[in-house]
Amino acid sequence: MNRLEGKRAIITGAGSGIGRASALRFAQEGAAVLVVGRSQDNTEETVAMVRAAGGRAAACVADAAAEAEVQAMVSSCVAELGGLDVFFANAGTPGTNTPLLEQTVDEWNEVWHVNVISAFLAVKYAGRHMTAQRSGSIILTSSAASLRANAGSIQYSASKAAVNSLAQTAANAFTGTGVRVNAILPGLVETKMTRKVFEQARERGKEGRIGHMTPMQRAGRPEEIAAMAAFLACDDSSFVTGQSYAVDGGVSSTHPHGRIAL
Repeated sequence: MNRLEGKRAIITGAGSGIGRASALRFAQEGAAVLVVGRSQDNTEETVAMVRAAGGRAAACVADAAAEAEVQAMVSSCVAELGGLDVFFANAGTPGTNTPLLEQTVDEWNEVWHVNVISAFLAVKYAGRHMTAQRSGSIILTSSAASLRANAGSIQYSASKAAVNSLAQTAANAFTGTGVRVNAILPGLVETKMTRKVFEQARERGKEGRIGHMTPMQRAGRPEEIAAMAAFLACDDSSFVTGQSYAVDGGVSSTHPHGRIAL
């Protein structure tokens, strides 16, 4: 499949997990990718993996929530890769599990800054370039935790609900420009952010119970989120904007309940 042939993409949080899987998928589908991460080693490792698979990629070590650095990464993509057609704003942080009444404003500010401001800056600076060329796809990583309680920390869930709203409001702000904005809402997927959950389950011999409350009866894989990102990046989704897509094994389709034996 070469649905992204000729497209130039930025992916943040691409040093591991969903971002890395997306960089590999985008390159496989023909895109040139600017791989953005906070760690030079992880970022360059992703680039090496893309190149080893025959793809085209460049590394950029940057803070996705720092305005000057986001502006610079857009300029770098245009200069190094020849343009910008897709921005996948995937960087994020999980927040803390501090009890609600003990949480601090500093904790909320940190999560909001990383999860929401980074998405806003992607919209702002990718949007400036894309409106000038009258086309482009901006993809925001939200979470299934934005839809229901108890799927993530309170700060995280609230911040991701804001990302959903940003996808809607930004899509409408870009009316008539050819620029699309959508959000992906992953369910439980093993990444650096969630690794502790998986490791604890393995230590207790409960790995088989991970994801058991979903209709799919399992956790997701980064590659499955990357597949949705590739769809939203390509022209197959040319009439799709302002939407939030749960890729969560169906867990958000129902309320948790005990299953009746058949």
